[in-house]
Amino acid sequence: MSVFPGQLDLLADSALHRRTMVDCQIRTFDVTDQAVIARFLDVPREIFLPAKCRDLAYSDKALEITPGAANGAWRQLLPPLVLARLIQGASITPGDKILDVAPGSGYSTALLAGLGRDVTAVESDAGFASSIKANLQACNVSNTYVATGPLAQGVEKNAPYDVIFINGGVEAGLDTLFSQLKEGGRLVAIQRFSGEANAHASKAVRFEKGAHDVSARFLFDASAALLKDFEKAPQFVF
Repeated sequence: MSVFPGQLDLLADSALHRRTMVDCQIRTFDVTDQAVIARFLDVPREIFLPAKCRDLAYSDKALEITPGAANGAWRQLLPPLVLARLIQGASITPGDKILDVAPGSGYSTALLAGLGRDVTAVESDAGFASSIKANLQACNVSNTYVATGPLAQGVEKNAPYDVIFINGGVEAGLDTLFSQLKEGGRLVAIQRFSGEANAHASKAVRFEKGAHDVSARFLFDASAALLKDFEKAPQFVF
């Protein structure tokens, strides 16, 4: 592929922005895993954003994306520092099979694909799934499979997984995903806690599947938009 001088300037600018993002956001948020840091340096985040917000690609904000259809669907790309630390919390190794849930445009999928053996991405909207495929191709990422279906159902045919990564907030509905984890497998997500005392509390959580149960531990304080597929059913009060 030929690269023109103007394109070289854009590539250099992108690399510089990624370095600044890593040094000023990710490293300062206790992300020390060198493999994770290397992926954030390698993958151009702007490819996974619509043109209207590419100027914000390396900001520290969550960025909203839509699949392009007027169906009300939307996702948020997690802030880079939250995404990096959540990935670090999954303790991914090169041989891991990974399920990436609700990746939106596929940025997390591209990052995870360079850390594990292969990644299955699942989106509930066909428009997002199409964008993920195109964006991964643009980044020359090939060890992936993209599925469309209910997020909480995962992708049974590619299970079991070593790691399940959820891009957003959850309250409930994780049982099917737990069933798709190998023993010793990890699921990471941002869990929102309900109840009057801590209605707005949420934390990044790592779940680990044992022989007979699933344990959980908090990783750090974080917030994310709630994914409707993992919303707790309303409780009736008499």
